[in-house]
Amino acid sequence: MGLSYQEKYQVPFYESDINQNMKLSQLLSLVLQVSGKQSLSLGMSDEYVFQTYNLVWIITEYAIEIDRLPKYTENIVIETVPTAYNKLFCYRDFNVYGQDGEKILTIHSTFVLMDYDTRKVHPVVDDIVDVYQVEKVKKIYRGPRYEGLENPEETLYHVRFFDLDLNGHVNNSKYLEWMYDVLDVNFLEKYIPHHINLKYVKEVQYGHDIKSRVERDGLTTKHEIVTQGVVRAQARIEWKEK
Repeated sequence: MGLSYQEKYQVPFYESDINQNMKLSQLLSLVLQVSGKQSLSLGMSDEYVFQTYNLVWIITEYAIEIDRLPKYTENIVIETVPTAYNKLFCYRDFNVYGQDGEKILTIHSTFVLMDYDTRKVHPVVDDIVDVYQVEKVKKIYRGPRYEGLENPEETLYHVRFFDLDLNGHVNNSKYLEWMYDVLDVNFLEKYIPHHINLKYVKEVQYGHDIKSRVERDGLTTKHEIVTQGVVRAQARIEWKEK
C-alpha cells in the first residue's frame, strides 16, 4: 500500500437521484478529483505529468463493491490509496465512509499512462509513481472476461461537446450514464447496484454515434458501449433491492 489521502464531502442536491442517493456517475467523478488532489499535494499533478512527460492518466477498469450509496446531504469521507503498480498498470483503491463512519462503498481502479499525441499506452514512469510510496510488482491483476451480448436491447446516443473531459475524450462517468439510461425507470427506482465490473476498451471520440446495449438476466445486467461496430466499453452489474 502507498500513501493514503482523505477528504470530506457533503452530497449536494444536483448530484442526487430521485431515490435521494448520490448518482454513481457523479461519485466516480468525485473520487477522481480526490486522487487528483493527492497528486497535487505530492507535486505530481496531472498538469505537471502532462507538461513534463506529455502523458495523461486514463482509467481502464473498475471493480465496485457497494453496500449502499451516499444519501442526499450526507457528510461522507472519501479515502484513496495507491495499492501497487507494474510495468503498464497502476492500481488505486477508493473507500467511501458514511456519516456514521462505516465503510459503504469500495472502488478498485486500474490506471495507465497514455501518450497524449499517439493515444497509445506508455510504460509506467517510476519517477511519476515514486512519490506515492507504492510497491512495484510483477503481477498483472486482470478483471473478469466479458462475453459478447447475444440478443441485446439498444439505444442510440450522440457524443456531445460537454461529454468530453480535459484530455479530449469522453469522460469515464459518461459510459456508466449510458449504461444506466437503457434500463427501465421502474427498475432503477427499485434496485441499486451491488457489484459492478466496468472495463474501458477503446476511446469514444467527439461526434460519434454510440449504441448502449444491454441484456438482463434477473438481477444481473450485461452492458456494451459500441460505436462504428467496435466495442468501446463493457460492464456487468449485479443489483439488489434498495
